[in-house]
Amino acid sequence: MNGFVSIVGAGPGDPELLTLRALRCLRQADLVLTDALVPAKIVELASRAKRFFVGKRSGRPSIAQETIHKLMIRAARRGERVVRLKCGDPFVFGRGGEEAIALHQAGVPFEIVLGVSSAIAAPALAGIPVTHRGLASGFAVLSGHTPLAYQAILDGIAPGALTLVFMMGLSERAAIAKFLLAKNWPSTTPAAIILGASHPDAATWIGTIAALATVAIDTELPGVIVIGAVVSLSETIQAALPTLSHRTAARHSRNQIVKPLCTRPRCRSHGACRPAPSAKPSGSPPLLTARLRADGAFGALKILSGVRKSSRAATNFGSSRSVGNP
Repeated sequence: MNGFVSIVGAGPGDPELLTLRALRCLRQADLVLTDALVPAKIVELASRAKRFFVGKRSGRPSIAQETIHKLMIRAARRGERVVRLKCGDPFVFGRGGEEAIALHQAGVPFEIVLGVSSAIAAPALAGIPVTHRGLASGFAVLSGHTPLAYQAILDGIAPGALTLVFMMGLSERAAIAKFLLAKNWPSTTPAAIILGASHPDAATWIGTIAALATVAIDTELPGVIVIGAVVSLSETIQAALPTLSHRTAARHSRNQIVKPLCTRPRCRSHGACRPAPSAKPSGSPPLLTARLRADGAFGALKILSGVRKSSRAATNFGSSRSVGNP
């Protein structure tokens, strides 16, 4: 008796961004095989299922992809309902296609349950639309884990023609910046790093291509790099996000508090020397803005965090939890 496999996208991590079909699959599952970046609060929605971690993280021991195929096929042939749970969308750098082909070749029935890709969700939650009239009419999503994955594609993109979204590219950010500058992308092109989109400790760095290589990151949160003129819209949109009716967007903005580097030259303490200045834009919640000096080479950059907090919380900013230095 054959069971059934659902290859499910979990979205960027917030349970409220799951599709209704994904939620139904989790509640009906007998077995869940989950990826590394799926939060426990989503996995726990499969309350009646056996749950096993089969995720991969760069540089760490992990289960071979072929083994994951065998686990799904064997469980389905035992008549079980299997959920293969992936962060984001299963067909965007999720190996969902490989797994679908393996199931088809084994004669196991399956379905694909789409998820909100972090390639779009992470910029959106940071107030960055990947397309915007007059700024960007398209975008490219690239794997950034190795130059071989992105250089050939970037060779065919004119500087500034598209918004660039790099997944799995944090460790390659210096190489990406160097390559783009060599391809005549202006050094002042806006750039952003979004860490842990929809995560309680989400953080956003805003700067330029020239400064991208100098950003120090001390966190294991996953990150997305966005490059293009649309990044310049982040401050305006992020300030307005808490006023939206969408609960997820409001909650993300409330929690996006980052302790910046001290502004004193050569000082690397995280907010211990000088608290971040705050301002209250007219008609919107407090917008905490800090200035970051990138090794003194490229002037002042911005770390922007839209927050919806009480005045007391804003006053006690220095005691907020640190999210490393994006």
